[in-house]
Amino acid sequence: MIKTIQYLAIIGCFSFMGIAQNKNNPKVVFVIVDGIPADVIEKIPTANLDIISQVGGYTRAYVGGEKDGYSQTPTISAVGYNSLLTGTWANKHNVWGNGIKDPNYNYWTVFRYAKEYRPELKTAVFSTWEDNRTKLVGENLKETGNLKLDYYYDGFEHDTINFPHDEDRSYINKIDEHVVTEASRYIKEEAPDLSWVYLEYTDDMGHKFGDSDQFYNAVKIMDNQIGQLRKAMQYRKDTYNENWQIYITTDHGRTKENGKGHGGQSTRERSTWIVTSAQGLNSYFERAEPGVVDILPTILRNMDIHPKKEQLWEIDGVPLTGPISVANAKGVLEGNKIELTWDAYEKRGNLNIWISSTNNFNQGGQDEYRLLKKVKIKSQRAFLDLSGYPSNFNKIILEGKNNAINSWVIKK
Repeated sequence: MIKTIQYLAIIGCFSFMGIAQNKNNPKVVFVIVDGIPADVIEKIPTANLDIISQVGGYTRAYVGGEKDGYSQTPTISAVGYNSLLTGTWANKHNVWGNGIKDPNYNYWTVFRYAKEYRPELKTAVFSTWEDNRTKLVGENLKETGNLKLDYYYDGFEHDTINFPHDEDRSYINKIDEHVVTEASRYIKEEAPDLSWVYLEYTDDMGHKFGDSDQFYNAVKIMDNQIGQLRKAMQYRKDTYNENWQIYITTDHGRTKENGKGHGGQSTRERSTWIVTSAQGLNSYFERAEPGVVDILPTILRNMDIHPKKEQLWEIDGVPLTGPISVANAKGVLEGNKIELTWDAYEKRGNLNIWISSTNNFNQGGQDEYRLLKKVKIKSQRAFLDLSGYPSNFNKIILEGKNNAINSWVIKK
């Protein structure tokens, strides 16, 4: 059972400036286990998650973007996956439901960052749901630069011969087991640099039975599956002296009434968690409440992947490891004045405040930023005069020494 820790809530949109923290770059596995709210993961025995969190850490986290703000994001499965994959909320990545109708591939996934900036890295996806690879990652699509993964193992939801579809959804459990067995084998034998493992069964039991013994048992099954992955990584560590990191999270919580639903903005639907073996977790991870979007910039930092500044300024997360300068930017507009606030993670130093009145990046273009002001980071507040910027839309960047964060200001 993972212990409950109280954290200061941080809701907002962030960006990241990459700094290599470890010359011995880790091999990274990230796992999405579907639909488990924080209160459930904290009360059900999860021995394998506990072992991992004792090496690294555990924190409550959130999904759903800024509640009632421009980045509010449905607490729906594919939407949450893509927020992790791209480090952005739905107002940018444009996945609003499980139909995945029109993703905006201008906001790259972690796999594209890896292949574009470190093409020698080997990538893999192990998933119950084929759309994760074909639509979200966008493998072999023109829009993703014909991104090619090195290995994938998915699509078994279409196999009704080996996995007959039954009403109690036990076939999904069998597929999850099938996927984890192969992921463990592949990690042990091939050691990919960046892997995504997706497991569905917990969400199915949540939808069917809500808060129930069936749902809680599915969580225990998931923990055993994590144990298989953990042992495969440990084998690589012990045998080849490799550096491995794992990040385990969920895509959404569940409704308070009976736990059967999700998709809204209630506290429990937004309430998630992160378990990781990563070392060097920072005070933002330890004292705040990170978002699912913070996992991508953490992976980029730890794997020594350095995107261009215009890409970094669009990412809505901040790294969970190593030093950061600033988080949680929020702008409140009154007339032509903006009250800008942030949380400072450095006692000294300055922030450069940049502004752009365009959103060309969204369409594959570039935005022109102007330096609006330089302020002391410790002030945690600034007032901006936008009388010279008559646009109804402005992107604000707060650039510190170790990272940058972004916020949109929209006239209504």
